[in-house]
Amino acid sequence: MQAPELGKSLIENENALRLGVFLAVLALMAVWELAAPRRRQEIPRLLRWSNNLGLVALDTVLVRLAFPIVAVGLAITAEQGGWGLFNNWQVPGWLAVLISVILLDLAIYLQHVMFHAVPALWRLHRVHHADLEFDVTTGLRFHPVEILASMGIKLAVVAALGPPALAVLIFEVVLNASAMFNHANINLPPRVDRWLRLIMVTPDMHRVHHSSTPRETNSNFGFNLPWWDRLMGTYRAQPAKGHRDMEIGIEQFRTPRDLWLDRMLIQPLRGPASGGALDAPGKDKQK
Repeated sequence: MQAPELGKSLIENENALRLGVFLAVLALMAVWELAAPRRRQEIPRLLRWSNNLGLVALDTVLVRLAFPIVAVGLAITAEQGGWGLFNNWQVPGWLAVLISVILLDLAIYLQHVMFHAVPALWRLHRVHHADLEFDVTTGLRFHPVEILASMGIKLAVVAALGPPALAVLIFEVVLNASAMFNHANINLPPRVDRWLRLIMVTPDMHRVHHSSTPRETNSNFGFNLPWWDRLMGTYRAQPAKGHRDMEIGIEQFRTPRDLWLDRMLIQPLRGPASGGALDAPGKDKQK
């Protein structure tokens, strides 16, 4: 099979694979949340899920319209054109895939920190944090402008690294699945969580990041690998009030009406951009 045909086949497989994994993980987490929830939820699931999933649909359409080529396709183009680090550095294929997946995950960690640290970017990212409950759909709730900016950053990283297309495909599928897993309202036994968080971000680890207390909000930025938070000093093991008593969300947007799709879309324009990582240390509430 010629390279262009292989590239087209890989992209088509990517779409089918990502959709299949998305639906499977979403269904699995939803059932698990019903069977063994970590926290009691007070807000009707219909209200949150309909608006959160509506935002996902809008994000997907806009990405397809704005980017004629996405990350896997760009990796194939970079390989054909000899762009990027791994297309000019002879290493075994398996090692290039492994290193690429790890570096892409590091890039996502750094991007996440940046979206907390820069006030204009925090305005976009706080849509994700303003959910008043924490469950599988929270992991999909991002403002469309943030999604477009994130895709632009990801494409720049792929162009610079020149990773194997397989590595990008693996990373995209794992990132999507892990975002749903580590936002799920599921009750893992403490021993399982303790060992599992050595190799991946668990729901209890990431839930701390969704606390309304800024010093907890600005911790545990990882999505896939838990190591970056430990290495960078942003790791926090547990919330001060415990997982069942901690307050989820941010102080600015706490009414059920703020959970509607139209309010999420205009939220970046409302109120001050407080609560980010550059706020003065010691603040316990977002103003």
